[in-house]
Amino acid sequence: MDTKLILIEGLPGSGKSTTARLVQEVLMQNGIESELFCEGDLNHPADYESVAYFENDQWHRLLEDYSAFRDQIFENCIPEGNGYLLRYKKLGPDIPDIFYEKVYKNDIYELPLDQNMKLIINNWERFSKRAARGKKVHIFECCFIQNPVTVGMIKYGAPLTKVRNYVLALEKSVKILNPILIYISQDNLDFSFKKAIKERPQSWSDGFIHYYTDQGYGKKNLLSGAEGTLKALKARRQAEEEILKELSIRKAVINNSAFDANSHKAALEKLLINHPEKKGKN
Repeated sequence: MDTKLILIEGLPGSGKSTTARLVQEVLMQNGIESELFCEGDLNHPADYESVAYFENDQWHRLLEDYSAFRDQIFENCIPEGNGYLLRYKKLGPDIPDIFYEKVYKNDIYELPLDQNMKLIINNWERFSKRAARGKKVHIFECCFIQNPVTVGMIKYGAPLTKVRNYVLALEKSVKILNPILIYISQDNLDFSFKKAIKERPQSWSDGFIHYYTDQGYGKKNLLSGAEGTLKALKARRQAEEEILKELSIRKAVINNSAFDANSHKAALEKLLINHPEKKGKN
């Protein structure tokens, strides 16, 4: 296999997590070393999950205010530019809630969009250089298109051109890895979204609906509730389809409307093992 990165994308409820696990299974059965990083992985090598960024003055104030936890903070920080990254979810259970409330405001995905883009793109570039030196295939679920689109379009209401340029910058950063993008589609978005709501905790759907309707795109378009969220998801699908057309890496759209694991795995085997030479847009 000549790729070192497989990217799994698609809308909520499309089957991204299942696809990612099946991809790893297919590679394992064919003797190909791989590592899977799912959504929310605190050890993600390219994305920032539960990581906050503080400029130097903010950082020193944080250390002064929470000097009792100085050692734990230093164990989980990384210098970055004119400041520090803090992997705050790794600090341990004895940290007070007020600390997390303060730090969350500086989460990478709560920062202004331009700052978010700069930090994320830099991290993807570093990951790509490291991964290029190894032999392992990395499998990423949802952070390549989903994260830029949700933070750019949904959270901040940014224009499609800016969101597209964000994804194209990530694409440029990993081209050396000869990546393959697998986009999971569904015929019936209403059904797959409602299926996701049924299968996941109430807290997930409440948070998801809030994210999609109470800021950026949702506010601008006066959306509310599950129906408003569906409208935002349909707009997101259209945006992602436009972005897909612009990408030049190898890519495939696989329909998972049947939610049949056997046929889905067979389609993945055909793509990755039997016909891996198919190229993207040149």
